[in-house]
Amino acid sequence: MKYIVILGDGMADYPIDSLGGKTPLDVAFKPYLDNIAHKGMCGLVKTVPDNLPPGSDVANLSIMGYDPLLYYTGRSPLEAASIGIDLSAEDTSFRVNLVSLSGEDDYQNKTMLDYSADEISTAEAKILIDEIGRTLGNDFLHFYSGISYRHLLVWNGCDTDINLTPPHDITGKHIKNYLSDNTLIYDLMINNYYILKDHKINAIRKKNGLKSADSIWIWGQGKKPLLNSFTDKYSLKGTVISAVDLIKGLAIYAGLSKIDVEGATGNINTNFTAKADAALKALSDNDFVFVHIEAPDECGHRFEVENKVKAIELIDEKVIKPIFETLTKSNTKFSMLVTADHPTPLSLGTHTRDAVPYAIYRHGDNNNNGAYNESNAKNGKYIDVGHKLLDYFIRKDV
Repeated sequence: MKYIVILGDGMADYPIDSLGGKTPLDVAFKPYLDNIAHKGMCGLVKTVPDNLPPGSDVANLSIMGYDPLLYYTGRSPLEAASIGIDLSAEDTSFRVNLVSLSGEDDYQNKTMLDYSADEISTAEAKILIDEIGRTLGNDFLHFYSGISYRHLLVWNGCDTDINLTPPHDITGKHIKNYLSDNTLIYDLMINNYYILKDHKINAIRKKNGLKSADSIWIWGQGKKPLLNSFTDKYSLKGTVISAVDLIKGLAIYAGLSKIDVEGATGNINTNFTAKADAALKALSDNDFVFVHIEAPDECGHRFEVENKVKAIELIDEKVIKPIFETLTKSNTKFSMLVTADHPTPLSLGTHTRDAVPYAIYRHGDNNNNGAYNESNAKNGKYIDVGHKLLDYFIRKDV
């Protein structure tokens, strides 16, 4: 039996007026996803415990079968693993976003305009982060460039007990009430602005009509996690396909392989087809494939209603359809799980910890259930502890 998980990050939502009181999942044309729910089953799963933040780190740990109450240490260490940083026990890793702020002279009075600096290119971002590292780094503070706006700071000898806010939670808000009370973090935030605001990269971006990456934003701290082997737990050899360092790092710590797909971007312009092709190829010598697609989440954060609907439709057409049809035509015995990790409601622009709809099709299923959406999922099996979803999917045990 082959097991395939398709995860549409942030795909779940609330009904909104601009869609006639429906959700993106209600209005999206997604015949293959609906068919999985129709022939198989659909239900709700609560991926985020009430006492943990509703981030993709917590939620994807759950979906991968790991109890975040036991294993969650923070987001950034997972991203660190993906780009090859081996954290020591004394290291704390932080996510560093390149962001766009408004133009007030007083840093505290600025507004968060864009948590991704117009999805700055990786090449531009590397120049800026390298400059920050040369200027603000030292023997115990090390900056590392990542992909697009997503980067890292490793602080040797730091505790994790610092109150920090994800920048995508405060789009359009004044940053004053969200600045850290940690003196070193606060100073880094202030000092980096004067390095970046007049940098030649930003001058070029402004000339080209793009937002400038005029500040870093530090958040998502954590220590190196210790995960049990996925293969030992489920007796399956597996791989993960994602454009996002967080998910790749989770694969590394779980002992799974990861596949880097050309053209995978983490937004709606990602190479959906290449992800499906990579998944089918991986199934030739793997029992388990986890395909993570970030696009719906990014659209939710950016309040892009039409693009979120489109992202769901592209997942259906270019990922689920070719995988489902190819495996069916080859008479391969397979099970497929499609789910979100958390909602990213268009009305809020940030994550919530509401339960999300999942759909499971197992080889030979021919039931007569409803379509895949939030309302129909309420009538199905409810799984109140997220990390048990994979147990139910693979072992039919919850």
